[in-house]
Amino acid sequence: MTESQPTVEAPKPAKVDVFPLLDKLAALYPHLFGAVFLPLKRGIFQDLLEAHPDLCERSQLKAALALHTRSTRYLTAVASGQQRHDLQGQAVEPMAPEHIYQSLLEVFRRRQMRSKEDLRPKLLERVIQAFEDSGLTGMDYAALVHSKDPAANALLDEALAQSQERAARGEALLRAFTASGQTMDAFADTYGMDTHDVARTLERARRAPKPALPGASQNPTADQPEREVV
Repeated sequence: MTESQPTVEAPKPAKVDVFPLLDKLAALYPHLFGAVFLPLKRGIFQDLLEAHPDLCERSQLKAALALHTRSTRYLTAVASGQQRHDLQGQAVEPMAPEHIYQSLLEVFRRRQMRSKEDLRPKLLERVIQAFEDSGLTGMDYAALVHSKDPAANALLDEALAQSQERAARGEALLRAFTASGQTMDAFADTYGMDTHDVARTLERARRAPKPALPGASQNPTADQPEREVV
């Protein structure tokens, strides 16, 4: 009987120090990688390779961009809903609603780990705003952002429900204002409301997306695959 040979593990590749490269990118493109981060257009990796073929190896650039786009500062920029930008700093494409949502969840998860305050109410408000800014119906939004995380789906259901309630109140106020024939100031005074609050509510009612169905996030049209935010 022959003795089995000991298993020899392949050496693990050394970690690449990408911080010098990130410093170079910040010097070349301070409007993207500098003090303030901007969301990057899809395909920025290839754009950088073509613009600077001798800057670094492909693997090093890939590692640097991965570290950059997973940073809290970058995810915060994505969560704000800003558009994606090219190397010239020009906005070239809108950010996908699912990327905004995923970034919101991750940013607040990281903040919650460092805070004693319950940040869920703030996150809920941000998700409501992200949904309303998307212009999608509740069902379409839920189908995009639905995940396998029950807590995240419960938060989503609550956000869609609250948005629906706000939309109903805003629609009722809009109908009352239209029927009153009053000026904004007079209408606000009649209801004992601040004029600016009335104006914001009416504007939100005019551009409100269609309401969501109850439990929309629990029964999407199909399970959506996990998406990486870039």
